[in-house]
Amino acid sequence: MAEIAKVACVTGGNGFLASTLIKQLLEKGYVVNATVRDPGNKSKVSHLSKLQELGTLRLFQAELTEDGSFDEAVSGCYYVFHVATPVNLFSSDPENELIKPAIQGTLNVLKSCIKSNTVKRVILTSSAATVSASNLQGAGFVLNEESWSDIEFLTTDKPPTWGYLMSKTLAEKEAWKFAEQNKLELVSIIPPLIVGPALNGDIPPSLAIGLSLLTGDDARVGGLKTIQMLSGSISFTHVEDVSRAEIFVAENESAFGRYICCAINTSLPELAEFLSKRYPQYNVPTNFTDVPKKARLSLSSAKLIREGFKFEKKDLGTIYEDSVEYVKTAGLLPN
Repeated sequence: MAEIAKVACVTGGNGFLASTLIKQLLEKGYVVNATVRDPGNKSKVSHLSKLQELGTLRLFQAELTEDGSFDEAVSGCYYVFHVATPVNLFSSDPENELIKPAIQGTLNVLKSCIKSNTVKRVILTSSAATVSASNLQGAGFVLNEESWSDIEFLTTDKPPTWGYLMSKTLAEKEAWKFAEQNKLELVSIIPPLIVGPALNGDIPPSLAIGLSLLTGDDARVGGLKTIQMLSGSISFTHVEDVSRAEIFVAENESAFGRYICCAINTSLPELAEFLSKRYPQYNVPTNFTDVPKKARLSLSSAKLIREGFKFEKKDLGTIYEDSVEYVKTAGLLPN
């Protein structure tokens, strides 16, 4: 029987970040319970089957909107990493497709944690979407964990992707309220755009957006513009560093509250200039006069770093090198 402190549950186990997190947990000797929507769908879980070679990985069926759905997977776990979230950036019904399921799913997971009587700490994967979305004017802002996205602005102006931004913000706020009321130990990790190789062989939305200047995907380049206009910067973290940060705040007994996990803050013009020089073969567009040349703010990871975390992939060159090699193998970029 595994020592309880080495048993962890990861929700949304077949996703981009969750798969990497599971791999790192197994490599550290954890027994992992991973939830997926359909354990029988081999095309969705085959990469998890391969990870079972690294250690004990058990798959459980769970659905965000089903009460009690996570009870079995969470039972007997010491840490619970809640990663699962509905993602549909351009939903025509964000209230029912994004906001309600995100809140309900988060509360369902937390309720299962209370029932378990074994869960020591819950690590919630939040998003920079909860911190920086606003119509803030000016420049030079440094945002930390006390910053929250402007809900009134999102509901009134309904800018592009407002539903996703609202779903992440409200889900995290509800999680904090529930944790306080039920004396549940909760920590949240707040990553910006996550890039890097995906173990499931897919091209996740964040990676597709992050590489759009190279792949020539104009619609997703528009997504980068939207991110800068709404959030004030284009910020990145490598998927492996986000996973390492999640485990770091789980195991660090003194960890508390929210943690921004951001390696790079830049702007669309700066990013385009960098990629154009580094990858001249891909004809990166650099004419973005409709977007501010400099980011008007930066997301600060000072709290995470102060407590001892070190980013292993902390410059654009390293972050993009891994990402580009991965999408070449997927056929999105020529060799």
